[in-house]
Amino acid sequence: MLTGAQIRAARALLKWSGRELSEHCGVSYAALQRAESADEMPNMHTRSLLAIKQSLEAAGVVFLDPGQTRDGGAGVRLKV
Repeated sequence: MLTGAQIRAARALLKWSGRELSEHCGVSYAALQRAESADEMPNMHTRSLLAIKQSLEAAGVVFLDPGQTRDGGAGVRLKV
């Protein structure tokens, strides 16, 4: 599961603007904004969500599932 907060955090780690991520993944900026504002898993086409995730992973982001972080929530980190 990928949350809006994870997308925002991943983008911040990379110091990418929303427009930059939109260009990298081929998802419209408006759709990306809606995805980032979602409290849980964004309500969007699976294909678009996968494109966002794959673009961020290709740039070095690792997505952490709930339980993989100290506080138990979902998170992100950069590959080392």
